[in-house]
Amino acid sequence: MLSTRHEIFIEVATLLSFSKASEVLFISQPAISKHIKALEFFYKTTLFERKGHAIQLSRGGSLLLERLKAAKKIQNELEFEMSVMNDQLKAKGQLKLGASTTVALYIIPKILSAFHQTFPEVKISLLNRNTDTILKALADHDIDIGIVEGKKKNAAISYQPFGTDEVIAVCSAKSPLAKKKSLTVQEIKNYPVVLREHGSGTLAALKYNLEKHGLKLAALNVNVRLGGTEALKNFLREDNCLGFLPKGSVLKELKDGDLVTVHIEDFQIIRNFFFIQRHGTENNELCKTFIRFCKNSL
Repeated sequence: MLSTRHEIFIEVATLLSFSKASEVLFISQPAISKHIKALEFFYKTTLFERKGHAIQLSRGGSLLLERLKAAKKIQNELEFEMSVMNDQLKAKGQLKLGASTTVALYIIPKILSAFHQTFPEVKISLLNRNTDTILKALADHDIDIGIVEGKKKNAAISYQPFGTDEVIAVCSAKSPLAKKKSLTVQEIKNYPVVLREHGSGTLAALKYNLEKHGLKLAALNVNVRLGGTEALKNFLREDNCLGFLPKGSVLKELKDGDLVTVHIEDFQIIRNFFFIQRHGTENNELCKTFIRFCKNSL
């Protein structure tokens, strides 16, 4: 088991802030400073260096953080494996997940709820960001498993299929576009378009499928870019732009008549989602259990 001092160090080192660590851990800053000083005395080295009002890890601090993260990973794996041997309902562990926006908001919550009911003692955290940010979080060991759209060439990451969804073209029921029976792919560039931010899996899927039909993303009349599915959806409800959103994210709006589907001839965007893990971590029992649970739930 990692000591309390080591756990405090990990939090400070991750946040690079004594004050933020104090808020997260509900421990006073003087107490946190006392624990860090005790570790520095034990290891005979400085763990943090001050740069103005900020702090950064020293060489010794970076080494300690790297080793403690590895130790904590082993500790969490052992805790789950030992506890599940006796009683599944009392299985303990920590599962750190990351998912791209579509999955985090519209697909995974129901599965997470069922998993939590099956393993109530497992602590779950979910990072909701775009695909590029989830990939970085996995590389930085901030999460154990990611669920993202598409595959990227990265020798350090393994992929397993998760599921699929469809991205559709929509607009406000008040938009002139709503009266159009259909558009050709080339006609898209004649209308104002709102897009997701760079790094979004939805944007990448749109770009790929447009290019298959000979239309570059740069050729579109892009008036606005918005970060996040909900922001884009709410914007479209009030504006005349054409937008592209995961079908699962707009079911209610389509049913209520706030948004309508814009049919584009011979144009369909089907996305593949994948579990991603760092190579070498695929045999983690808790992660394997979660992935198996997800596949059985879909």
